[in-house]
Amino acid sequence: MTTTVQPRPGAPVPKLRHNRGFLLLWSGTAVSLVGLTVSTVAYPLLILAATGSKAAAGVVGFFSLLPALLFQLPAGALIDRWDRRRLMIWCDVVRAVGAASVVLALALDELTVAHVVVVGFVEGTMSVFFNLAAHAAVPNIVHPDHLSAALSRNEARSRAATMLGTTLGGILFGLSRVMPFLLHAVTHVISLVTLLFIRADFQSRQPARARTTGLLAEVGEGMRWLWCQPFLRTAALLVAGSNLLFRALFLVVVVMATDVGASPAAVGVLLGVAGAGGVLGSLVAGWCQRWVPLPALVVGANWIWALLMGAIVVADNLYLLTAAYAGMWFVGPLWNVAVATHQLRITPDRLRGRVLGAMGLLASGALPIGALIGGLLLEWFDARAAALVLAGWMVLLALVATFVPALRRPVVPVETTTVPDAEPAVR
Repeated sequence: MTTTVQPRPGAPVPKLRHNRGFLLLWSGTAVSLVGLTVSTVAYPLLILAATGSKAAAGVVGFFSLLPALLFQLPAGALIDRWDRRRLMIWCDVVRAVGAASVVLALALDELTVAHVVVVGFVEGTMSVFFNLAAHAAVPNIVHPDHLSAALSRNEARSRAATMLGTTLGGILFGLSRVMPFLLHAVTHVISLVTLLFIRADFQSRQPARARTTGLLAEVGEGMRWLWCQPFLRTAALLVAGSNLLFRALFLVVVVMATDVGASPAAVGVLLGVAGAGGVLGSLVAGWCQRWVPLPALVVGANWIWALLMGAIVVADNLYLLTAAYAGMWFVGPLWNVAVATHQLRITPDRLRGRVLGAMGLLASGALPIGALIGGLLLEWFDARAAALVLAGWMVLLALVATFVPALRRPVVPVETTTVPDAEPAVR
């Protein structure tokens, strides 16, 4: 049974860095993200090395990403039904077993493409459930005053773990085909152990109620709630639009870099600097949110992106291209943390999973469309013209952010703000 320690009335709220539950969740998830990214890099390398088939590598990638489109909505409803902490523990168990099965198959020289496809699909499904549950749990683990800072640290964690995992994936695979997947399995065991030591509740305690509606009706309830929140509804659509742009822009920037004479190593440096810009933006996102009103931040972020897209269009050397692209990545976390903080603050805990699932579907669904658009633009135009088209799209998004009234008046329902039980502080 989960236990918590109530703070003394009038006692000062411990700082976020002393919140034992948050530190355990943050560190465990960081480790598992590194392992997940390592395997994401290693899977296509493994299939290419074993079969030489680019199509087979593409199939593995497709099935590992497919759950993000198929299961966001039902997963959101189920994490509102089930115990989130227990669900996350089982997700780590399944993911660790999946990675271990790949290690065993490699050791026995019995690995097949079908095996990797199944493991990738199952791991992708478990990751959808795990990520939604972890995100929905944050407001119940940290004090409301610390929510923005917690989400800022989560954003920095995700970006840093992705950068580290991407580098480690290639290095470890070069040393041994088994090592990336062995590390992947171990990281999920570590994440599981940290979850076992968290004593805070991952959801608010509510009286047990008989369920009279099915899963589909519960999904619909969450989507209706989101649609009836003008600010969140518009922000979700803008997030989808900007995700589409970023996915298309990735390929366009790589081609533009090669057009100005960049070597593959220089392109890698460009992408590394952009990733570092994202980490830096994550670290200052909480501070920015304290000083900049939410409407100004949302509108300003979109216009800064539009200006930086203009700089990318006219960039005639690698330095300007790198600076502008890194600036795009720096602004991203400011926008992400601001919208996510507002969303978690106003969404009732009983609906959090479903609302997160709906917004996640919009965000994830835009990524494959963006990749397709990026490829088509480069097929039809040169890289600079493709960037100009994307710049026009970004200006359109900025105009929507500026003139849609809902973004100027974010509404905060009074009923949704609760103070979670506190864990003992870490000294």
